[in-house]
Amino acid sequence: MSKELIIKEIIRILSANLTVLSTASRASHAAATHAECLPDNKYDTTALEASYIAQGQANRAQEIRIALECYRTLTPHDFDDETPIRLTALVDLADAGGDVRRFFLGPQSGGMKIGDEGGEVVVITPGSPLGRSLLGLRCGDEVKAGAVSFTIVAIC
Repeated sequence: MSKELIIKEIIRILSANLTVLSTASRASHAAATHAECLPDNKYDTTALEASYIAQGQANRAQEIRIALECYRTLTPHDFDDETPIRLTALVDLADAGGDVRRFFLGPQSGGMKIGDEGGEVVVITPGSPLGRSLLGLRCGDEVKAGAVSFTIVAIC
């Protein structure tokens, strides 16, 4: 899967998540302000709890909006075996057993998994431990992720 397709898929997933969260946030806000949620006594916190949920969902929706803007304006860079890893690198890491894992170094939304014909691509960010460790490395270099060592076998 090309980086352009990966970025398009990230944008599609983020857009879908934003739609769901925006709807949920509006529903939570409506519940928090509904007449049935008015407290019966000083110990009734139903409306307060609903407002916390609405605020949390609104905050997450704003984070997704920021991530969407980052990916919509992201320009993928070309890499070869001698180019140091930086943002927009698609990196293949092989463990000692030869199993290869693919990672896309993106600006936001670390942990997202994108289906690929050869498995999956995991989005990581420069702020993650693995992303931080990969920055500046080249093909053939080794990187440690927790207790596991990987060899960089391809960068594109």
